[in-house]
Amino acid sequence: MVPDTAPQAVAAQHVGDKPLTIKRIEAIPIAIPLKKPVIMAGVRLVVSYNLLVRVEAANGLVGWGEASVAPTMTGDVLPGMVAAVEEHLAPLVTGKDALKRAEIAHLCAHAMYHNGGPKCAVDAAIADLAGRHLNVSLSDMYGGALRDEITAMYLLGNPKIEDDIAETHKKIAEGYKFFKLKVGIKNPFDEADAAVAIRKAVGRDVVLCADANMGMDFRSARIFVERSRDADLLFLEQPLRDDDYDGMAELARISPVPLNGDESLGNVATIIQMARAGSIKGANLKTIKLGGVSATVHAMSVCAALGLNINLACKVAETSVGAATIIHIGCVAPNVNWGVSITNHYLTDDIVKNPIVIRNGMMARPTGAGNGVEVDESQVARYTIKV
Repeated sequence: MVPDTAPQAVAAQHVGDKPLTIKRIEAIPIAIPLKKPVIMAGVRLVVSYNLLVRVEAANGLVGWGEASVAPTMTGDVLPGMVAAVEEHLAPLVTGKDALKRAEIAHLCAHAMYHNGGPKCAVDAAIADLAGRHLNVSLSDMYGGALRDEITAMYLLGNPKIEDDIAETHKKIAEGYKFFKLKVGIKNPFDEADAAVAIRKAVGRDVVLCADANMGMDFRSARIFVERSRDADLLFLEQPLRDDDYDGMAELARISPVPLNGDESLGNVATIIQMARAGSIKGANLKTIKLGGVSATVHAMSVCAALGLNINLACKVAETSVGAATIIHIGCVAPNVNWGVSITNHYLTDDIVKNPIVIRNGMMARPTGAGNGVEVDESQVARYTIKV
């Protein structure tokens, strides 16, 4: 965790020594259907299961955080996420001063092994709460925005190549110019040919990258990167298993396509390890992997120092709470050369009164205090489930 003294200095300026006491923390499991199935290596998603964390202060202010279920990435499942908050993190944090966010993040980081999702949701909720109390945005709390809008990335994962091409053309007409192909599902020859076909169909004015979600072995990955040369992919993300560090290093040495790490990068130490090995040219950073906003901001600084391209992403599919958080992080990032992916627009519904929208392929930094979205608690109740 990085020292986080600047927001506390702001707190002293505005509210003196009066603490922002955390009165109550709630773990709320929700399920929202997707507009259409999302297919990734080994997974077909039709409903998004997420954890919301509601943090209420003694003065009545409320902050919200979110984390998506990601059993193949973090190992987190919804019942365990709820239990982690209710049985471990909430008792640890209740009664603490929310303005001392760095101290709380440090406590949570060492309270449990792994459990990045629950830690992330608690950390994001406390940051949102503190921002609302101080009347500053999340990005201002973490050093100030370097940009006020970000290019949006759109995920392609249709069963048929013609459907991917048709969807790409539709989204280009809406202003999108950055697409990620889901691979590691079919024969690598076919997937490489599909990537080339999409490139030929859309021309050179859009960015294409690919994500295998650990769905390839070394042979398949080698076939894909060699055969997809003409697709001019910006990167191939996590082709091999998360623990195949030697394989990723060897593939990087022979691949004409730069490699992006995702599931392999669970903490700063693994980012440094893979960068030094030459395995990756970029890092996909998710708050659920790293355990929160503070940890992700720290990881971005490390990536910049290592010369890595930064790719930020929500898991499929988080609501506007998660989307707003990742956009704020993207606005303070040293670079977002390899894109930012939000996922609320893949859901059939949202839980906020002012959903995050993508206009002409761009995402604007949310205005207002905290994360900048206003949660509709009646919508939260509608999608709350029992676990």
